[in-house]
Amino acid sequence: METVNKKILLVEDDPNFGSILKDYLVMNDFDVVLAKNGMEGFEKFKKEDFDVCILDVMMPYKDGFTLAKEIREKNEQVPIVFLTAKTMKEDVLAGYKAGADDYLNKPFDSEVLLLKLKAILQRKSVATQADSKQFEFTIGDFNLNSKLRFLQFKSEEPIKLSPKENELLRMLSLHENDLMPRELALTKIWRDDNYFTSRSMDVYIAKLRKYLKQDPNVEIINIHGEGFRLVINS
Repeated sequence: METVNKKILLVEDDPNFGSILKDYLVMNDFDVVLAKNGMEGFEKFKKEDFDVCILDVMMPYKDGFTLAKEIREKNEQVPIVFLTAKTMKEDVLAGYKAGADDYLNKPFDSEVLLLKLKAILQRKSVATQADSKQFEFTIGDFNLNSKLRFLQFKSEEPIKLSPKENELLRMLSLHENDLMPRELALTKIWRDDNYFTSRSMDVYIAKLRKYLKQDPNVEIINIHGEGFRLVINS
């Protein structure tokens, strides 16, 4: 994914870290607007169009979660990445529920952030196309019609997926060959993340694997502690 001219809103209250991170992103061909707190960040967001928002969580005047909710009220599609020193599961879930696309704990490898940004922009491009025009996905020798909830292998009779099977396979398809975070799927499809919903998703993943096993080049890989990847081997 080309990053040239992709505009990032970076909201970080640590002036040294914010300046260093901005310079790094600019060196990698992003156009970066830096804000020093949540209030300033929202004012800048209202004035310009951004491709990605990177928000620190712990900030004075307005924290990152609050800012994310305000951004989501203005724009439901712009990707949001949280940067935080917090590692509690509850904080990660709060971030996803506030509309996060990804989450990085400080300190982090700047190259990992760069790779995540490129992956998010790629997914955004695919998701935008899918939401506006595309409702069919090619998954190896399968065709998924997410409007009719039909999964068809070659010319065989299509299988009618349940609503959750359909949404889960669609989300995996939008993240094809990339990580689909477990928490993201649970909060967007199940609207919650607890032991029971997590086990429910595992059951649905097992069902999808059973459907897809007809094509040996298609598999759903479990990334322990992180989520799943729909891998299509060409």
